[in-house]
This record gives sequence, structure tokens and C-alpha cells, in this order.
Amino acid sequence: MKKFSLVLVLIITLIALSACGSSGTNTNTGTNQGGNTGGTETAAGGNASEPASTGDKLYIPVISKGFQHQFWQAVRQGAEKAAAEFDVEITFEGPETEAQVDKQLEMLQVALDKKPSAIGFAALDSQASIPLLQRAQEANIPVIAFDSGVESDIPLATASTDNIAAAGLAADKMAELIGGEGEVAIIVHDQTSRTGIDRRDGFKNTIEEKYPDIKIVDIQYGGGDHLKSTDLAKAIMQAHPNLKGFFGANEGSAIGVLNAVNEMQMAGKVVVIGYDSGKAQIDAIRSGAMAGAITQNPIGIGYETVKAAVQAVKGETVEKEIDTGFYWYDKTNIDNEEIQAVLYE
Repeated sequence: MKKFSLVLVLIITLIALSACGSSGTNTNTGTNQGGNTGGTETAAGGNASEPASTGDKLYIPVISKGFQHQFWQAVRQGAEKAAAEFDVEITFEGPETEAQVDKQLEMLQVALDKKPSAIGFAALDSQASIPLLQRAQEANIPVIAFDSGVESDIPLATASTDNIAAAGLAADKMAELIGGEGEVAIIVHDQTSRTGIDRRDGFKNTIEEKYPDIKIVDIQYGGGDHLKSTDLAKAIMQAHPNLKGFFGANEGSAIGVLNAVNEMQMAGKVVVIGYDSGKAQIDAIRSGAMAGAITQNPIGIGYETVKAAVQAVKGETVEKEIDTGFYWYDKTNIDNEEIQAVLYE
């Protein structure tokens, strides 16, 4: 009986241990799955280990610089328009701010893991993304750059504004408005993307080459954030009380400058020229608070990006540089049909 009892106890113990082990395994598996799924959805809205498309449609992730400006929502509209026209599946995403280079690179990594048909990419840092783009090239995934180019031959095409020429036009308008002489300053969104570099240099070089009596007294970088740009612009005005003009090189920069001018009670004394549109700039131009701005064609940028991606996948010829155009607008032409077609609120 003692032996029987001992055996019975051992059997019961083994069963209990087996049950505990099974329960622990299930719990851990559930936790891991939940964590992976949640992280992937935040970065790219899908399972990174599998292609996002479940049908026969081409899948093209489009990764922008951000979402904080209406400009990117207009680019998204154009991308979605092309996706519907060419019957392809796209996703459109970007980091919360245009300062989050690492976040954007993470999104690019996740997009590559989905084995897409092609990728649309607007680089926040024109060099940092190259290793991941090389991975795309090795996997025969066509890359179409948009808005900002990449310092590499990997992208088959770049759909963008000629930012050097556009910022040069802004410089010409500034010179005209301040009488060809005086001190001006620039607030740029960054010094790592091609748009930031080209808009800064397009304005700066035009002033230096054509207008010897105009001096650029400062160039600052606000990350496209209007609050930071406001603080920078206020500091510049305090350091240079004779400042006659400001160029804000994107939507957030321009609104920051405009707010600073108003807060410093310099409205009407400092000429403000912006870039892009959005409701705040449109209202400021209508009221005369902002002299004018350069507008791109954001819907066209999104459309041409997806169109070029489809062409590349199909082996069709794609133009290396796709110029989507730009326009100067102020209160004299803001209601023209041509201008209204490229403005967004």
C-alpha cells in the first residue's frame, strides 16, 4: 500500500507540473504575438513579416516626411488618386514631426519587410536612408523619391519641385518688396533633406549673386515646427532691429515667422514671404500680413510618385526628374483658377 500511495503521489505531481508548463507556454506566446502586432501597426499598419497585399494588386507603401502639415495631406490625396486610377494598393504614412529621422527609417525598414512591389520615399535625411535603399535595390524593389531627393542613384525617379528655382523666385520677390537693399533672414525646416538644403541655397545664392545691397544676417533651422520657428524668428529680430524681411522655407517655418512678427508688433515693418500654403498662410496673404508665398503642386507630387512606381514595376520608362511645378501667389492672384488648383487648406 505504501508503494502504491507513493506512486500515486508521483503521478499526481507529474500531472500538475505538466499543466503548469503548458499554461506558461500559452501565456508567453500570447504576449509575444500581441507585442509584435501592436508595434508593427504603429509603424506601418500591417504585419511586417508578410506582404501587405492579399490579392493580385501591386502594393506600394508611400513614406512621407510627416503629417503635421496640410501639405502632406494634399500629397496623400494625389497618391490615393493615382492608386485608384491604376488599381494598386498603397499605404501612406510619416513620422509625427519632420525631426524624427530615426522614426522614418524605422517605417522604411518595416515597409521593406513587407516585400512591396515598389516604394515611394521622401527622405528626411538624404544620406541616412541610403543603406536601407540599397537593401531595396538588392531585392529589386523600385524606389521612387518624392519631395526630397536622395544623394544616391538608387531612386529611379524623383517627383518634386525645383526647389532651387522656386526659392530663387522668392528671393527676387523679397528684393522687389524691400527696395533692393537691407537686412533679411531665413528660417528653414532642416539642413539634412534636399528640400531644406535647396530652398536655403536657392534663396541665399540668388540674393548674394543678384542683390549686393541685401545682406542675409541669419539662417536658422526650426524643424518645420511653428512654435520653435517663432522663438527663432523673435531672437533674430531682437538681435537685428533693422531687419526688413523674412523667408520661411516651409509651411511651419512661415507660420512661425508670421507669429513672431505679430508678437513683436513688427507687422507692416518686416516683409514675410512663405512657402507652401495651408489655411493660415492663405488667410495671412489675403489680409496682407504675409506678402506672398511659393506654392508647390502637392497633389501632383503624390500622383506622379505612385504613377512612376507603377511604371517602374511594369518595366516602363520612367523620367529621372519629374518636375511638378511651382507658383508665386499673393493677394493679387490668389483667386486665379491656376493658383486655386494648387492651393490647399
